[in-house]
Amino acid sequence: MLLVCGCNYRKVLKLLAGGLAWADMDYQPTLTFARDLDAADPLRACRQRFLIPALPDGQPALYLCGQSLGLQPKAVRGLIEQELDAWARLGVGGHFKEQAPWYSYHELFRESGARLVGARPGEVVMMNSLTVNLHLLLTTFYQPTNERPCILIDEPTFPSDRYAISSHIACRGLDPHAALLTVQPRAGEWTIRLEDLEALLQAHSERIAVVLLNGVNFFTGQCFDMQRIAGLARARGCIVGFDLAHAAGNVPLQLHDWNIDFAVWCSYKYLNAGPGAVAGCFVHERHGQNLSLPRLAGWWGNDPATRFRMHLQPDFVPRAGADGWQLSNPPILALAPLRASLALFDEVGMPALREKSERLTGYLQYLLDRLPTGRVEVITPRDAPSRGCQLSLLIHEEPRALATALERAGVICDFREPNVIRVAPVPLYNTFEEVWRFADLLSRFA
Repeated sequence: MLLVCGCNYRKVLKLLAGGLAWADMDYQPTLTFARDLDAADPLRACRQRFLIPALPDGQPALYLCGQSLGLQPKAVRGLIEQELDAWARLGVGGHFKEQAPWYSYHELFRESGARLVGARPGEVVMMNSLTVNLHLLLTTFYQPTNERPCILIDEPTFPSDRYAISSHIACRGLDPHAALLTVQPRAGEWTIRLEDLEALLQAHSERIAVVLLNGVNFFTGQCFDMQRIAGLARARGCIVGFDLAHAAGNVPLQLHDWNIDFAVWCSYKYLNAGPGAVAGCFVHERHGQNLSLPRLAGWWGNDPATRFRMHLQPDFVPRAGADGWQLSNPPILALAPLRASLALFDEVGMPALREKSERLTGYLQYLLDRLPTGRVEVITPRDAPSRGCQLSLLIHEEPRALATALERAGVICDFREPNVIRVAPVPLYNTFEEVWRFADLLSRFA
């Protein structure tokens, strides 16, 4: 078991006084040390702005499942109730109410959504779900030729992505088994080496139409060097896209400057916008300004100046920017929670969140390293730039029993068949004490 006393008090006190950077502090395996880290945490008040699931005895659960579903911000309920009230009072008039009119509601995220992923206003739109957005953008950006029929993905990729990609290949009359290329970990390894991806691109780039990778892999937690990959792939004539489901709100992104062509992400994990939340979509401005690109069309992607002329002007004229890929009017009650979420990200900022995240996950890694060897193995990369919040734990003996024991002890995490437990200490609401308690429970059960 981990110690419950002892601490490097001098360094913690210097940190409390603002005289020491997080990276300069030595970790200690004690509960007191974890609590002192929480006392020194400049983001500690953020936790109070979320609703923490409670155990039967009323105590808060140890929630380490932000990689699957983020917690509910307390501000969400009021924002939804505002729109319910407007609907009750105004009916259809709510589309043009004074504050947050429904007609332009999606434009509330024009700048905050762009800031989140390092884009320019107009390059991001919040709409649909991730897989729907992926289908829409593949319709535009996957234009296979006899010379370039292939899409390159990382393995393992999230099943919904594979289904969507394979269906696009098949709909073009091609064989998914032949046109879907994968870059995989080496035998006996869990994560992908960048040099192997480079070698694959070097060998097959003339056949690849689209490189479509996860920014952060859902299973292993590996974070790719997206800027370098984009440069390598685009230099070889490939379109570059990313699924950022596990990256948005987790790691810093600069999609515009990295020259990425398109990206999609969900909003219910690290963005805390609720189950099935409205997703995000990025289209680089060089494509967003090209109104001749092929796409699936819907009336909310139409030029607002002619949107309501309807049958009087039946031809679709896409709006410039990512908005031109919209299909339908925005789902107001589903978008309202996203306002609460992105307001928090704007207030706190990704640099501060990333700094705390590296310390939280680094502390968890440190504590796990002290466990007896044999049963638990961390398969997520150890270096901070190659991972986000999440650590994936490979359980060598009775994995399901260990997951059940953790659940009974009040831990909410994630079990992936056949033998991986995923845990993600999220900087907006998780604490160093919670990381310590999880590692202490693991030491008892493992």
